[in-house]
Amino acid sequence: MPRTKLGIIGCGKISGIYLEARKHFDNIEVAACADIDMNRARSQAAAYGIPRACSVEEILADPEIEIIVNLTIPKVHAEVALAAIQAGKSVYGEKPLAVNRTEGRQILEAAKAKGVRVGSAPDTFLGGGLQTCRKLIDDGAIGEPVSASASMLSHGHESWHPDPEFYYQPGGGPLFDMGPYYLTALVSMLGPINRVTGSARVTFPERIITSQPKNGQKIQVKTPTHIAGVMDFTSGVVGTLVTSFDVWANHAPLIEIYGTEGTLSVPDPNTFGGPVKIWTRQNPQWQDVELTHGYTSNSRGLGVADMAQAMRSGRPHRASGELAYHVLDAMQAYLDASLESKHIELTSTCERPKALPVGLTNGQIDA
Repeated sequence: MPRTKLGIIGCGKISGIYLEARKHFDNIEVAACADIDMNRARSQAAAYGIPRACSVEEILADPEIEIIVNLTIPKVHAEVALAAIQAGKSVYGEKPLAVNRTEGRQILEAAKAKGVRVGSAPDTFLGGGLQTCRKLIDDGAIGEPVSASASMLSHGHESWHPDPEFYYQPGGGPLFDMGPYYLTALVSMLGPINRVTGSARVTFPERIITSQPKNGQKIQVKTPTHIAGVMDFTSGVVGTLVTSFDVWANHAPLIEIYGTEGTLSVPDPNTFGGPVKIWTRQNPQWQDVELTHGYTSNSRGLGVADMAQAMRSGRPHRASGELAYHVLDAMQAYLDASLESKHIELTSTCERPKALPVGLTNGQIDA
């Protein structure tokens, strides 16, 4: 089967792992990369052996490119995605899908009208760690899921990221930056969310960059940096999520799922591997669980490869636009709930993505 040709738009920090994806998946290849900074595009093309570095206009006009991988900053995710769709391309974007519901709906509606697909990171939920957790839940290892707890607590990105400003603007913050990993993992394991409520605040209105090359520059914070919320899943599970850039240290679990027969300790949803631990009424001690699935190292690009395979076979792809929009809807609802002091009923839903089959080796994608 011929490889699906990808065009990458956005050659910043995250692009490297996507530019390497062709080495790991036989069904895709990167035909070209583009960036508003042509020097950056040329540099990445040379570093990763990509045939062409070109302008955004050139990459969208290339008839052989079927999927645009959109790695731009969040505030232009929708603009680039809509341009790709208008050019007749399917699009797979970095998270979040967009910075608000209106833009997210525009992307999905435009793709439906054009007959192309939308996919979105994160694809870490397809990794061996989270797929093992999914299988344990589906197999009834902890009984019926009752509740879930998720925490992403740090002190922000200005100490290490070369361009941290956008993390403190609308569309950024800990919820929109890291929330997609946690919410996507939870939805993939427990199904869609019905309603949410939450509280949010800005603790440090001004941040000082200590990373290079912008050491000493100040950031005016324009989005909440500590958000605590409650979510009700359609299945009846009650979950909590706290995301923060205001915490120096913590011992909070990343994700735990609590069931009628036990507890499941879920690995970092920003990674593809383990560890996975389980405690059950029948065996009341923490046990390490051997991972049942592959893709345990950094496999970003797996979602793109799965989408490319699905485009050939006609099945739904797993890291879908509908899933990403549902996560976006939930994140926006947390902020709305804080402003309006009430529960927010979500208007979106999605299918729980089909689990990956057991036994796939790295590089394999099921038909």
